[in-house]
Amino acid sequence: MPAGSPDRHNGLLMARRGHKGTVRVELGRGASGRTVSAGGGAPLVLVAGPCVIEGEAPALAIARALASFARRRRVPLIFKASFDKANRTSLDSFRGPGLGAGLAILGRIRRETGLPILTDIHEPAHAAAAARVADVLQIPAFLSRQTDLVVAAARTGRAVNIKKAQFMAPADVLHAVAKARAAGNRRVTVTERGTMFGYHNLVVDLRGIEEVRRAGIPVLFDATHSVQLPGGAGNRSGGLREFVPVLTRAACAAGADGLFVEVHPRPVRALSDSATAWPLARLGGLWEQAVAAAEAARRWK
Repeated sequence: MPAGSPDRHNGLLMARRGHKGTVRVELGRGASGRTVSAGGGAPLVLVAGPCVIEGEAPALAIARALASFARRRRVPLIFKASFDKANRTSLDSFRGPGLGAGLAILGRIRRETGLPILTDIHEPAHAAAAARVADVLQIPAFLSRQTDLVVAAARTGRAVNIKKAQFMAPADVLHAVAKARAAGNRRVTVTERGTMFGYHNLVVDLRGIEEVRRAGIPVLFDATHSVQLPGGAGNRSGGLREFVPVLTRAACAAGADGLFVEVHPRPVRALSDSATAWPLARLGGLWEQAVAAAEAARRWK
């Protein structure tokens, strides 16, 4: 084990050698009372929804479609949407309805569809309010080193999903996991979303999925943000949507515990991440590829 490896020095994390796989993390419960979990041998979990809440009616329509999809296919699904996208490229970019209105919409979605909810927070002061509605609090990639934010999310007792920053080596995100665990919360997952590779480009290093999982941490794969071209369209991010399926298959074959995908009925009209959002009508085909790759990975192991 390298001398500088973070889990050599951090007793909160499992040793890489001799590990027995990821721990199972309960992410939430659906209306039926069925638990949605990641890792530890749990079925592949799907986190899906629009990048940002574009209004109550559009968000509800997507959520209802996803709830129907989850029931028909018996998919452990968590609805995701942001009430505020505070890290947009341009000052003029659409950010969402804000904390109060956004949480009210997410609360209605949870009541009407029964789906567990994931949403991201950008300030420690958001944590308690978001935790009253959401099952999972997400730490955005660019903020994953922000100690106060991670600790505030962890102290709510809700599950915490930490997006690995685009500038982080895989092992470095384990420091953020350790912060959440030190705050008393062991319900932590990590999401891989690509790594900066020069200007306006991301690449996915699949070794990172295995490296984080060897520390016992369930890993989700963000298939849509991983094909972004950050800032690549001038005043907004571009993207290469056509590579979503191949990266999905690769990540699930590499052992990812869940798939994170932003969906929209008409991606080209999406108010955020229009270049990378996956068409809602094509989610079924993408999910079939993800499950097949995940099942193959489990047979190999």
